[in-house]
Amino acid sequence: MQHQDRTSMLRLIHGGRWAALAACGRNGPIAAQVAYATEPGLASILLLLSLLAAHTRALLENPRAALSIGEPDDGRHDPQTLRRLTLTGRVVVVDRDDGHCGTAAKRYLNRFPAARQLFEFSDFMLLRLFIAEARYVGGLGVARTLSADTLQALENEE
Repeated sequence: MQHQDRTSMLRLIHGGRWAALAACGRNGPIAAQVAYATEPGLASILLLLSLLAAHTRALLENPRAALSIGEPDDGRHDPQTLRRLTLTGRVVVVDRDDGHCGTAAKRYLNRFPAARQLFEFSDFMLLRLFIAEARYVGGLGVARTLSADTLQALENEE
């Protein structure tokens, strides 16, 4: 992967905060906009979701998910040239009683301090999307599929 593409891809992941989450619902695909926080090494992504949301319930039934992060639309003539990245994998609930939950919650709150009150609501839960694959599109004709191991190696090179 070219240095410019690697830098752009990592900038998308770390620079963004808002992405489209896709899940497999009972009656078909379901998508929602969600806030996300990265974890060290890019092995996983943290999501704070409510059980009241259909996409959360779908993820609990079928943990396969995709998170699509895109470059903001800057009004250019051809939006197909905007960079974008889709991370696919499986979601696991971060158990509140697990010692690692505190670390994950701190990481999420460092990114989103305003979410502090949401952790107090019983319907909100922290989920971890374990990345299996990344599909990066750097514009027309520039596309790569990366394994989780390759993505993590690129992260560690920076």
